[in-house]
Amino acid sequence: MDQTLVTAGIDVGTSAIKTAILRARTSARGVEAAEILALATDRIRRRDLHAVIRQSFDGALQAAGVSEGDVAYVASTGEGELVDFRSGHFYGMTTHARGATFLMPGVGAVIDVGSLHARAMRVDENSRVVSYRMTNQCASGSGQFLENVARYLGVALEDVGALSCTAEKPESVSSICAVLAETDVINMVSRGIQTRDILKGIHMSMAGRFVKLLRATGAQGDVAFTGGLACDVGLVRAMSDMLAEDGSTTQVRTHESSIHAGALGAALWGAHRYRKLEARGMVQA
Repeated sequence: MDQTLVTAGIDVGTSAIKTAILRARTSARGVEAAEILALATDRIRRRDLHAVIRQSFDGALQAAGVSEGDVAYVASTGEGELVDFRSGHFYGMTTHARGATFLMPGVGAVIDVGSLHARAMRVDENSRVVSYRMTNQCASGSGQFLENVARYLGVALEDVGALSCTAEKPESVSSICAVLAETDVINMVSRGIQTRDILKGIHMSMAGRFVKLLRATGAQGDVAFTGGLACDVGLVRAMSDMLAEDGSTTQVRTHESSIHAGALGAALWGAHRYRKLEARGMVQA
């Protein structure tokens, strides 16, 4: 029998808390359809993390027009042990894969770029991760690295992508080490290289790493971009151009809610788990 549930997903990242509230229609097979009721993003700025998590959740509940008592399942992901009121927890790759395919149906792979790392996942038709690859400990393929470079160049992070797209002579940078790459940037500035060309070079370097990760997973089909850098149009274009160089028809797809993919995936898996627990008689009325 079909059932409608309200569930929440809370993605505790390094730089922000992302919360999603969904209304999901479920059956014995799982989630049949879902409607986004509210999304929230709260930056972490040296405040009590538990308080930021609670603030994000309460704000999303208010925006959705529901009370905490209406939520059947609260699912956490990321550093989810900090969500002390959670019903359950799901691994980050699992939730980003599910959230990505919810937002961008039909993709065969996901590239998730956060503050400290990037990961590529090949997914099947059921949104499950078949194989994956991650960047190593070096941060040159991360959001934090790009944010540091933007700060040094005096460019707002939200303007980086558009500025990169205007580059005419992109300057290549080191793709191996964040420290070496930042040294490259300092040298370029001293040589008078234009900011837009520096940013384009950085995007090309990062895109090269991400494309290698995707190829290592054996991914086929379009790629969904999730995480904090999914809204960077310059990085998305650099990835698309790099794939096209090899004659690939693969499209890199983004969504206005890509940053919330992890939270959305957690809420969706939460609805699925709730129905399974209910079927086993493990849910209290």
